[in-house]
Amino acid sequence: MTAPVELDALDKGLMQALMLDGRAPFSRIAEVLEVSDQTVVRRYRRLRTSGLIRVVGLPLGSRVGLFESWLRVQCTPDAALSVAGALARRPDISWVKLGSGGTEISCLTKARTRQDRDGLLLEKLPRTRRVTGVSAQTILRVHTRGSTGWCGLDTLRPGQVAALKQPPVVPGQERYTLDESELALLAVLAQDGRAGYPELARASGLSESTARRRLDRLRELRALHFDLEFVPSTVGFEAEATLMLTAEPARLAEAGAALAGHPEVPFAAAVTGTANLMATVVCRDTDALYTYLTERIGSVPGIRHVELIPTLRNIKRAGMLVEGGRLVDPPPAP
Repeated sequence: MTAPVELDALDKGLMQALMLDGRAPFSRIAEVLEVSDQTVVRRYRRLRTSGLIRVVGLPLGSRVGLFESWLRVQCTPDAALSVAGALARRPDISWVKLGSGGTEISCLTKARTRQDRDGLLLEKLPRTRRVTGVSAQTILRVHTRGSTGWCGLDTLRPGQVAALKQPPVVPGQERYTLDESELALLAVLAQDGRAGYPELARASGLSESTARRRLDRLRELRALHFDLEFVPSTVGFEAEATLMLTAEPARLAEAGAALAGHPEVPFAAAVTGTANLMATVVCRDTDALYTYLTERIGSVPGIRHVELIPTLRNIKRAGMLVEGGRLVDPPPAP
């Protein structure tokens, strides 16, 4: 068994810096953290090789035409882990969680085409043994993506945050069509968001300078975002849950914006269905989760109904599997 890695304030500051900008040069992070470049590189390598963190680069679905849906898959108790594992191995599925007494899997799908989405929902899952039900809610509008202000890593001073924080994504921008070289770039960044330009050039068939320009352009167009993968329990946050909320239609945007402003919420989105908002919540413990539910959610305008689904186990986060509190690369899909 891997010995636990103790995280100090500098480790947490580095993690928060990578949340704010996963591709920030180590020299800039070092300047913000007021330490040497070598110290930042050494700390990053330690955390990365220990499986405690991973930066991943992911396309913003609404900008590049992905069909994103939040799935809830009901299984018999003896099959939930195996079904969740099979879903986690798919590159078009992330945030695979086991909840509701171990019989329900929830996950986010990111299909490139409508046919791919429908094939999973209408053919593959219904034919899977011991799957007893499937519901899908289309992601209509993401209100927050990435834990740039998550309360579990609140180490940096406001000035340090301002020096690293990226501009927010503007909803409703024109769709951008990825070409084959950009898709190849994204395949590498999905495994290592800090991959060097030589590696990106080899994967995409572009020159290093062109790969750099393409990556910069994708970021400028807000078609690509970087997320810091880590397991919240490593920083003492043990209570995770998914909230399915019903908001009055006239106040849906207001309620979504309110959720996006909660530091306990790394992801919130408007979705189709009776529950027209969903959010991922991460708190220190169940007492803090209760306080969040009664005080923060209780004060959000327009919320009429709340379903709280505790997370029993995280199988996969945005791109990495979770095993023994560490992040590991997913094996190839069968």
